Amino acid sequence: MERKNIWAFYSAEQISELETFTKNYRDYLDNGKTERECVDMTVNMIEAAGYRELPKLVAEKAVLKPGDKVYNVLMNKLLVMFIIGDDKLSKGMNILGAHIDSPRLDIKQNPLYEEDGIAYLDTHYYGGVKKYQWVAMPLALHGVMIKKDGTCVEIKIGEEADEPVFFISDLLPHLAAEQMEKKADKFIEGEALDIIVGNKPIVIDNSENGKSSETDSATELNSETEPSSAAKKDLIKQGILEILKNTYDVEEEDFISAELEIVPAGRAREAGFDRSLILAYGQDDRVCAFAGLTAMLEAQGLKRTACLILADKEEIGSVGATGMHSRFFENTVAELMDLTGDYSELKLRRVLASSYMLSTDVGAAYDPFHKSSFEKRNTAILSGGVLFKKFTGARGKAGSNDANAEYIAYLRKLLEDHNIRFQTAELGKVDVGGGGTIAYILAAYGMNVIDSGVPVMNMHAPWEATSKADVYEAKRAYSAFLTGLGL
Repeated sequence: MERKNIWAFYSAEQISELETFTKNYRDYLDNGKTERECVDMTVNMIEAAGYRELPKLVAEKAVLKPGDKVYNVLMNKLLVMFIIGDDKLSKGMNILGAHIDSPRLDIKQNPLYEEDGIAYLDTHYYGGVKKYQWVAMPLALHGVMIKKDGTCVEIKIGEEADEPVFFISDLLPHLAAEQMEKKADKFIEGEALDIIVGNKPIVIDNSENGKSSETDSATELNSETEPSSAAKKDLIKQGILEILKNTYDVEEEDFISAELEIVPAGRAREAGFDRSLILAYGQDDRVCAFAGLTAMLEAQGLKRTACLILADKEEIGSVGATGMHSRFFENTVAELMDLTGDYSELKLRRVLASSYMLSTDVGAAYDPFHKSSFEKRNTAILSGGVLFKKFTGARGKAGSNDANAEYIAYLRKLLEDHNIRFQTAELGKVDVGGGGTIAYILAAYGMNVIDSGVPVMNMHAPWEATSKADVYEAKRAYSAFLTGLGL
C-alpha cells in the first residue's frame, strides 16, 4: 500500500485551521515541559470549558447527567477527564490515553556539590535516552521544592532570554582520542551528566553583621578579614545556596523533598523552509496528549461517554501511583458510575470490558539516513497521516497488545467516513528492537485497544521532529473516534 504525503489533499480552509491548531500546540509544549506543568495548564483549560473536579462532586453528592464534564487529578501528575454520554456507562466508553512524561534528567536528592572550582547539580536520567545527546547544549531547570511546612516553591529557570541556562560539559575534540573510541552507550556515563550551575565564589564577611556577598573576583578573598579555613570551603557552592535562599527562600535540605527536572532550554520551533515540521522537546507523548485534549474540548452531543487519560511514568514502565499500572483510573470510573446512580463491582467490570480505547502514543518516523533499521513497507512516514500500530512489543511481539481484526475494521470505516488519512506501522525491523505503550495495561480489562499516534523523528532526543499535517490529522482522528458508536 502506497503512503502519500497528505499536504496535497488539504483545502485552503484546512491549511488555515491546521496552522492555528499547531500554533496552539507549540504553546502547549512551551508551557508544559513537565508532568506537573501539563496537568496545571490542562486543568486551567478544562475548568474554563465547564469541567468540574470529581472529589467536589462526590462531596456534594451530585447526580451526573448526559453532557456533564468531570475530571480527576492524582498528585498533580495524572489527569483523567470525562464527558458523560447519552448511553448508560454500562455500554462502555470511548477512551483516549496518552502520557505526559518525557525522557529527561532528574535532580538527585543530595545534588549540590563543588568540584575543583565548579558547582554542579547531580542528576539521574529518566527514561530511554542517548546520554551523549544531552551534553554541550543549553538546559533549563523546572520543578518544585516542597519545604517542611508544606510550602510549594515552583522553580523555572532557563526559558526566558534574560535568564541563565545550565549545561553539561564535554571534552574538546583535541583531547578526545580515547573518548572517541568508546561505544555510544559509554561515550558519556550516567554519572557524568551533572549540570554546571556556577563558578563564582562567595565572599565571607567576618564583620559584626556577618553577611556574605558574591564577589566579582576571586582575589577579593585575600582581604584583611580573611575567613577561617572552614568558612573558605566550597565557596562557590555557598554562593549558589545564597542565591537559592534569596530568590526562592529554600535551603539545601529542601532538595530532599523536591522534584526538579532538567530539560532542553528553548521554545518549540517551526522547522524547514516551508515551516511544515515542528522541532521541540517532549513531543513524545505530549503531541498525542494535546491532540486528545483538543478533541475532548471540541466534543459535543456524544452518544457514548468520552474519556481522556493523561498518564505519568510511561517512559519507565507505567509504574507507581501516577502510572497506568495503578488503580487510579479504575477507582475514578467507579466513582463516576456511583454519581450516575449505577454502580456495582460487576457493572464496573462490564463498563471497562465494553470500552474502546486508542492508546495515543507516538511511533517512529522513517528516516532515510537510517533506513537499515526500518522495514519500509511497514513503517510510518512524516506527513503520511495519523498512524495505527496493531501491535508493539519487541521481536516476537513480547510485551505487546495485539489489536483484533474486527476492531481495526471498525476504525478503518470510521476514519474513512470522516475522510481522515491514516497509515499503519511497526516500530522498526523485527529483530532490531522494540518498545511498548500503555495499551496492554488497559487491554487487561478486556476492552478493544490499539495504538494510534503521530510519527516522530529523533524520538527521545532532546529535540524531536513531527509533521504539522500528522499532528492535525491525529486531532481529527481522535475527534471522530469520540463520536463512534461501537461495533
